Amino acid sequence: MVYRIVPPKRIKISIIDIGIILFLSAFIYGIISTAKDWGEIPVYALNISLSPVNLPYYAWLSVLRQFLAYLLSLGFSITYGYVASHNKRLEPIMISLLDILQSVPVLSFMPGVILGLMALFPYGRVGIELGSIVLIFTGQVWNMAFSVYSSMSSLPREFREASEIFNLTPLQRFLYVELPYSTIGLVWNSMMSVAGGWFFLMACEMFTLGERDFRLPGLGSYLQLAAIEGDTEAVLMGLATMIAIIVIIDQLVWRPLIAWSQKFKVELATEEIIPTSIVLTVIERSTLILKIGGVINTLMEKISAGFSRTTPRKSRGKSPFIFILRIIIIGILALILGYASIRLFLLISGIPVNKWGEIMINDLFTLFRVSIAVVLSILWTLPLGVFIGTNPRLSSVMQPLVQILASIPATAVFPIILMWLLSMRGGLSIASILLMLLGTQWYLLFNIIAGAMSIPADLKEAADVFQLKGVERWRKLIIPAVLPYLVTGGITATGGAWNASIVSEYVHFRGQILTVRGLGAMISSSADKGDISLLAGSTIVMIITVTLINRFFWRRLYWLAEEHYSL
Repeated sequence: MVYRIVPPKRIKISIIDIGIILFLSAFIYGIISTAKDWGEIPVYALNISLSPVNLPYYAWLSVLRQFLAYLLSLGFSITYGYVASHNKRLEPIMISLLDILQSVPVLSFMPGVILGLMALFPYGRVGIELGSIVLIFTGQVWNMAFSVYSSMSSLPREFREASEIFNLTPLQRFLYVELPYSTIGLVWNSMMSVAGGWFFLMACEMFTLGERDFRLPGLGSYLQLAAIEGDTEAVLMGLATMIAIIVIIDQLVWRPLIAWSQKFKVELATEEIIPTSIVLTVIERSTLILKIGGVINTLMEKISAGFSRTTPRKSRGKSPFIFILRIIIIGILALILGYASIRLFLLISGIPVNKWGEIMINDLFTLFRVSIAVVLSILWTLPLGVFIGTNPRLSSVMQPLVQILASIPATAVFPIILMWLLSMRGGLSIASILLMLLGTQWYLLFNIIAGAMSIPADLKEAADVFQLKGVERWRKLIIPAVLPYLVTGGITATGGAWNASIVSEYVHFRGQILTVRGLGAMISSSADKGDISLLAGSTIVMIITVTLINRFFWRRLYWLAEEHYSL
């Protein structure tokens, strides 16, 4: 018998693979070196310089914080949205909690997050860095979670039936049906979330808490310091750097993801023009990426098969161990919630009655501004979003521009707006509404574009066959298809407008504090002064207001969209 030695198969490494390896190596090195700085440089030694030489380093630090916050947001959103859409008992509680959390301003999270993490990590700047990342997370995560929940709740009936026919396990159904179906909305809301992170970056990198002044090197603190000092040249340099970063991220991340996500579009016919990306084409030609993708697919298939063998469908969830574990978890959560409620009650019990009346009046002022901002946003984002989303060629041109505009923190250009409006009567109130508009309109626009892009080509062809045009086309095709996305965007836009009130009603400008009457101004003022009781009371009123709006307006529209207009 003759044995032939078969040489191992050679793995061809191309220039593309070398480029990817170098990029990943540089990225990992940057993370390691930055993490080392976190442990060595104490918080009090950090000074922000407005020299343009520091901008590349500041830009890297801000991008890293955004990246880490986004990873947290992505994991939380997928988990939260999945559980809320599958557990009918927990669904109303989880969605109500999501309404509450997305209505809590970033500054209201600040005392607990910053002081808690600094107590856990008292040395170096680990605590303050983690606190900043968590604060950015609170500005990113809520609309992503709503998007996942919305997509999984409106999964087409035929997809559910197919999952049952093929006897898919919950993990298989999640990996091969639900997550792909949620991808388009999740990608667009991820873009909006990162844009929201840039918007609140200034508040998350440089802030005061009572008498303590916290500053972290980054683009946000650079822009805020430049705005406070009235250094127009530094503001423009910082904005130019941020725009350059946004364009690079758009080309390297978002455009490839949008092109890739189109494979999950639900349609029988194909579009004549589909989004493309040179970066995606390059990645798909990489042998290294193909090998890594193959390993991941094999691993996921083995895990899925293992679940299929070890978790019979009929016996799932009936284990005594799982039942006891649930009881323990519920008990721990109940104890934590009870303790927190008692502490909160003791905290706000010292607020005088007349102060509560002032809080309520300020709440009405902010409600008026928020309503104007949201209505104006819908009036222009609905037609433009549909126009962009239904024209792939236009979308490829407009999407980067929209991403750039959405990611520019309105708080950075707010001083320029103020200089123009302060000379007018009621100029600060107009500027406040304008800043809310700049901070919230993008939630609607991104969701509407995603909804318009997800309209199946076969439905468009059917509308053409029946010659549906003008108002009739909008009434029978566009509005039903876009409504679930519009409602999701409306919920997050409303919460975003209330969040934006904390920076639009209370402004540091050229050494002065400019305020208009409103709940956002009260929250910012109490945070600046370290008045935790008033901060908690104002935040509770804002939470109740936003929750009531969502419950009695947006949630009813959402149920209508899910029941009658889901594809």
